[in-house]
Formats: sequence, structure tokens, C-alpha cells
Amino acid sequence: MPIEKVGVVGCGLMGSGIAHVAALAGFDTVVREVSPELVAKGLQSIEKNLQRQADKGTITAAVRDETRARLRGTTSLDDFKDRDIVMEAIIEQLPAKKELYGTLDKICPKHTIFASNTSSLSITEMAAFTARPGRFVGMHFFNPVPLMKLVEVIRTIATEPQVFDEAVEFGARLGKTPVRTTDRTGFIVNRLLVPYLLDAVRVLEEGVASVEDIDNSMKLGCGYPMGPLTLLDFVGLDTTYYIANIMFDEFREKRFASPPLLKRMVMAGWNGRKAGRGFYDYADPAKPKAMSLT
Repeated sequence: MPIEKVGVVGCGLMGSGIAHVAALAGFDTVVREVSPELVAKGLQSIEKNLQRQADKGTITAAVRDETRARLRGTTSLDDFKDRDIVMEAIIEQLPAKKELYGTLDKICPKHTIFASNTSSLSITEMAAFTARPGRFVGMHFFNPVPLMKLVEVIRTIATEPQVFDEAVEFGARLGKTPVRTTDRTGFIVNRLLVPYLLDAVRVLEEGVASVEDIDNSMKLGCGYPMGPLTLLDFVGLDTTYYIANIMFDEFREKRFASPPLLKRMVMAGWNGRKAGRGFYDYADPAKPKAMSLT
């Protein structure tokens, strides 16, 4: 059965972005949050981003209005009873996901594909919470979803080949470039990115170079658009610390072990841009100042 009706669970930063691109791509889209206030907040974010696209001329006013018309919010999971695919973008905690998928499994028809946006948790373990492990995949989008072109499509050993192909095709229909990968912690991007970010913290921690010099070296020497410490602040130090711990538990390799400096910064609440302080001080967000941390 072709995918035409889309459900998104979670209307935060990632969920709202996923709902945005689904509706923009022409899909009838329902997005769910736990309260009317959070639904309204998420839809307002989508509205703002659609208007920004219209103002820039990347979409027309007519496309903006058509996208709005294809999208609705809800607080009830019962509204997913006719969805062809349900994509989950809630908190990265297995108990919450277990409860969600157990409920969805009873509501959604047998043909519905479940897809998790997790960046670090086991797709196989989540699929085991349902009676449809063959119709379960990972679809890991990147922030900000409307702008980032990549989606990692993840299969488990139980995912049916046809379902995997349908998910890949769906990713392409969303306007993304889908890459195929298997259910190993970190998938492709984080498997390569996290050790690089952790090594940047180690270089700072060991006194090899300053925050600014590390970032400038990778920007100007390797052509990266953003230095690793700036990127850590953007992603969130707590997020990277959490993912690194999961990857270390999986692989038991030193390159995935969190440096002591990163751990202490997270313990202090210095989680980057969102906290106002990380490797840079964001008292003036337009002119962040590098912190002296060693």
C-alpha cells in the first residue's frame, strides 16, 4: 500500500520539522503532542518556517497555504488509526518509547509502518515493543529538518525488504537524500561524527590549542562550515554526552568515551547555545566569546 497519510508523534524541534516537510511534500499529515499548548507551539513554529520560505521565494504563497491545509495537530493517538506511516520524534528514553509503540500498535492498522527518528537508541529494541517488527524502521533526520537534505534509513535484521524499500522511497518523496544503513549504534553520521567531536574536546583538554584555534583549524584547514566546538554548542553538549555514552556502552572503544571536561561541563549545565554557555559564552548571541576552560 503506497504511503499517502503520515503521522508524526512529537511536535518539538525535530517533530515539527518532520511534519513540515511531510505536509510540504504533499502528504496528509497529522502531528501529535501531549497538550493543546504544545500542539499550538509546534504548529506556530511550522507556520513561521513556512512563512520564512515564502518570504525568501523558495515556495509560493499558494504552496504555503496548501501545506497548511494538509497539516493538523492533535493530542490523541487515536487520530493515527488511518495512517500509512507513523514517525516518532519524542524524548530519547526507552520507557517512553515502549509505552508509545505499545499503544500505537493497538491503534494503527496492520499495514502501518513505524519509523523512529532516534539518533542513538536501538531500532531493534523498539521494534520488539510491537507485534510488527517487520514493519519497523529508523528514519533519522537532521536539524533543521526543512533545510538538511539527509535522512538515514535504518533496517533491523527483522525489517522486511519491501518495507525498507518503501521507507527509502518515502524519504526521497520528502525531498531528502536517503542513505541506507543497518541498526548499529550511531548509524553512519554519528558513528563518524561523535569521535571527531570528542577528539576536539580532548585537544582542548590537553592544552594543545585554544577553543578558537581548534575551530579555525578545522574550518580553514579542512573546509568545514563550522568548527567542532561551535558544532558541539549548537547540537548541545548534553545531547552529545548522552549519545557518546550509549555508543561507548555498545562498542567499548576509547574513541567513544566522553572526555572528563565534557562530563564536567554537562554537570555544570554548560550545555551550549541553548544554555547560554558552553565552549563559547552567548551573553551576546551575535558575538559569542570563546571560554577559557583549561
